[in-house]
Amino acid sequence: MRHPQSKSELEAYLRLNRAAAGEWLHALRHLLGCDNLECHARRSQAVFGSLSAIEAEAGVVCVLNVAQEMEFTHCLLAGALLVMPLEGRCEVALTDGPRLPMVPLATVPADQEFTLTVGEGSRLVLVFPMPGYIPRWPAQGTANALAVCLWQFLFRSEYFHGHRHACEEVNQLFARVRELLSSGDPHPAGEEPSIELDRRLVRVVDKIRNEPQWAFNLQELASHSGVSERNLYYLMKRATGMTPYRFYQRCRLIRVRRRLVDCQCDIPHISWYAADEGFSHLGRFAALYRDHFGELPSETVQWRRRLQALDNMSAPSGKTCTAS
Repeated sequence: MRHPQSKSELEAYLRLNRAAAGEWLHALRHLLGCDNLECHARRSQAVFGSLSAIEAEAGVVCVLNVAQEMEFTHCLLAGALLVMPLEGRCEVALTDGPRLPMVPLATVPADQEFTLTVGEGSRLVLVFPMPGYIPRWPAQGTANALAVCLWQFLFRSEYFHGHRHACEEVNQLFARVRELLSSGDPHPAGEEPSIELDRRLVRVVDKIRNEPQWAFNLQELASHSGVSERNLYYLMKRATGMTPYRFYQRCRLIRVRRRLVDCQCDIPHISWYAADEGFSHLGRFAALYRDHFGELPSETVQWRRRLQALDNMSAPSGKTCTAS
């Protein structure tokens, strides 16, 4: 199966962008529930990377975009972990010696200390925690099926209808992974969902995502895709579960979120960012934002600021990302 190479995985749940050492480390400690986690990088003062994460009842799915080579040590997790490279170099070694196979993914059992090494420019997805028994070396068929589940989830994540739908999809992902690991049956029930869009829809998605100044016009969009307005609506709805306008609205909200995540000012100009994306009514915008992301715009800003505050508090102890 051919996997998508989009770099927009979980972009709606961007938490850190161009992250510094301390906030990067504290974010991973929080998401993995591991206060002893340490990170060693060659350039401790440089950017560490970007991080997207969605937290649901069943667990956390996190995508890391790593800006420089680094190593995570003292990783001892209460639950099992799945690590799947999306691009670049990634290695997982258990403290007792063996290096785990990374193709297509690595399964790390609970209560097993391990080291995670990631190359510059790499991308990887972390799924945590997996309760119960998880083998160090699942059968190849099972590992391949797990990877398919993750790729399908990442594809669907670009078209979540809102936060409630996103959490439902996360819980279903964990249920399917548990089923595969417990049964050892690599064969999915029913037909495998597609993780590629019709080329006509690719043109639509690219236009909406990559032309932020474009004002929505269904007739123009249909002409651009090469189908009628009615067929475009049908194709988009069937492939993604979203209408063209809903996807357009979602992309605008994501662009506001990125600006909020990047905001380093004392008072974020939420109304300015919203207005730049065509949201003229701040109350309506806040409601849409919460529906899509499960939090208010101000909470997005506060999430990163809490990490920065933790970094300032822990700096004297030296427990932060260090240069190797």
